[in-house]
Amino acid sequence: MRFWRIENWSRHPVDVQREVLQDLVTAAQYTEFGKKHNFSRLFSLREFKKSVPIHEYEDIKPYIMRMMDGEENVLWNTPITWFAKSSGTTSDKSKFIPISEESLQDNHFKACKDVLTTYYNNFPGSDLLTGKSLVIGGSHQLSKMNEEIQYGDLSAVLMQNTPFWGQWLRTPELSIALLDEWENKIEQLAKVTAEENVTSLAGVPTWTLLLLKRILAIKGKTTIKEVWPNLELYINGGVSFVPYREQFDKIFGGKINYLEIYNASEGFFSAQQSPEDDGMLLFTEHGVFYEFMPVEQYGSENPETVGLKNVETGKNYALVVSTTGGLWRYLIGDTIKFTSLNPYKIKVTGRLKHYMNAFGEEVIVDNSDSAIAIAAEKTGVVVNDYTAAPVYFTEETNGAHEWLIEFEKNPEDLHLFITELDNALKDCNSDYEAKRYKDIALGLPIVHAVPNGTFTGWLRTKGKLGGQHKVPRLSNERTMLEEILNLAR
Repeated sequence: MRFWRIENWSRHPVDVQREVLQDLVTAAQYTEFGKKHNFSRLFSLREFKKSVPIHEYEDIKPYIMRMMDGEENVLWNTPITWFAKSSGTTSDKSKFIPISEESLQDNHFKACKDVLTTYYNNFPGSDLLTGKSLVIGGSHQLSKMNEEIQYGDLSAVLMQNTPFWGQWLRTPELSIALLDEWENKIEQLAKVTAEENVTSLAGVPTWTLLLLKRILAIKGKTTIKEVWPNLELYINGGVSFVPYREQFDKIFGGKINYLEIYNASEGFFSAQQSPEDDGMLLFTEHGVFYEFMPVEQYGSENPETVGLKNVETGKNYALVVSTTGGLWRYLIGDTIKFTSLNPYKIKVTGRLKHYMNAFGEEVIVDNSDSAIAIAAEKTGVVVNDYTAAPVYFTEETNGAHEWLIEFEKNPEDLHLFITELDNALKDCNSDYEAKRYKDIALGLPIVHAVPNGTFTGWLRTKGKLGGQHKVPRLSNERTMLEEILNLAR
């Protein structure tokens, strides 16, 4: 029955999306936002787009702050007592995304059930539900704004609200899963789950690798299959899995199915239907209305968006969503491409702005610019130019960020500059701060002071001297950094 429904919305996505938008607008018509934007008189997508501008976080932050103070009927028509904390914007260390009961039931949990249903359809002989599911999130800390309002990272919010039947299927117990001191948590997770019959894993690759390595050390084994012989599925998301695939194949030591999902604080948007899929099936009946902004429209005064009927494969779009959490035409910052139009399947291609997100840290250019300026001021140096890229996990080392910096005059104490740079990044980005905690996931930045003229020389080799051409500040892959580093040697 459930698989039939999945087939129905995947075969008629445009009609389903029209119903989703109608339901969203109807539900919120008497909220403050709905009244301001005349929701009760909106009867078409064209009217909706004309009445409601595209929003970024700064635009809706005042509404969200009031909701966190306990006000109701602001962006959504039911009480919202949970907020997902995620990495910040250009002016905030963190941002807070409202999570309504409808967000939980009609989006996150419904999508989880659909992923499970599709998996069993592909693997009818699966023993997935005969064992336990181990979910490894980021920082699970929950905090209270007041007696009613709580916030934490998305995985913490979902765990805290998991239905009773879900608690039977997961490990470890909630008291361990919600520990907020990572060194202790990894140890407790490893000790408890190493003795369970774990059949599935879900989590960001960074944290998952750390846990698996600790479990092998505790058990004295060389592969995870020796610890969990019935393990059959690893669900990953949050960062690109490509750099990690080889390490996971080796550490598992046996046949494992991999599934990629796209589950953000703003919503559970898509998941692979099968491990071989190039792209993830877009979830169109899950309380989210989608629009797609061609990336070249970003920054224009009145950016245009297109609906599902008019998207093209291979084209980069910025994702714009309206949700049951009260986000309205919200630009989440991710860019996607369609890999299929029948059914609609997508892959995440990056962010609208240059960034580093190899480990879930989501460092944006504004973070790095600010941190460079602070470190330069505190150490008395002048930075002419810089670029940075991630150094990925190896079997022996954790990840790090590698920086190429062209100083006017090299600092007398490079290590002091690195320390100040690291501290400034922690101060302006909570996700980076979490990943740097006790070097568990990210080590101290690696900084190379390159000779003056290095960046100009690289631009010359690309035929990009003068005009508006400049070296990209941040990249999520290492090709450009390696080219510049080789030039500097």
